[in-house]
Amino acid sequence: MENRVRELALFNLGIDSKLRGCDLVSLKVRDICHGDQVASRAVVMQHKTQRPVQFEITPATRDALQKWIKQAGLKSDGFVFPSRIHDSPHLGTRQYARILEGWVEELGLDPADYGTHSMRRTKATLIYRRTKNLRAVQLLLGHSKLESTVRYLGIEVDDALEISEQTEIRSTGNAGRPMAGAKPCVGRRNPSRRQLGPGATIKCRSRPHHYADGQLPGVATCSPYRPGAVGRDAGGYFHFRLISDTRRSAPE
Repeated sequence: MENRVRELALFNLGIDSKLRGCDLVSLKVRDICHGDQVASRAVVMQHKTQRPVQFEITPATRDALQKWIKQAGLKSDGFVFPSRIHDSPHLGTRQYARILEGWVEELGLDPADYGTHSMRRTKATLIYRRTKNLRAVQLLLGHSKLESTVRYLGIEVDDALEISEQTEIRSTGNAGRPMAGAKPCVGRRNPSRRQLGPGATIKCRSRPHHYADGQLPGVATCSPYRPGAVGRDAGGYFHFRLISDTRRSAPE
């Protein structure tokens, strides 16, 4: 592909931009260039959602595009990938799909398993696998809803659990050590919790990812010490000190 300047530029930009095929083939030179130089970032309006999306253009892609633009003699208001068919001003999505099919066959892979969305999904999937940051991937793909990103990447329950298992939080006492004498909190209807008063210490196996507002499910308001300290004690418990009376507020 190194000697096929247009195809190399198309491949690299398809990976970097993470754009849908219809948006990729309709890019104009002015969309990705500042003057006579290819920019390091670009913003385009998506045809499907009519929402802007920003993408990066890496050095290797900029070099490939620069060579292609120079070789083809493209103007600022021209399309980056003009069509070789007179009836079409730019490369069509079907033409793009056929070119991609050729790449897949050259690699000895089954074309039925790959399409233009494989190009769009490739870098986004790698970013997610390395960072687990769904919000970042959502922005890069230009999705309006996080649920769309989850479906698009094919994230399963196992992935979600793996992320959860890698996130541990522990609150500690003033000395930075787990508070002694903590009582276990093992069920929403545990009657023993009604015996706890202000200043008592409890410990819980649940991950407190939703305790940002200071509320521990099923008991009174609690105040974890040092919320920035990550981890649990040797028994796997999170520690909290109650600041209000659970005997009045705990559920039956």
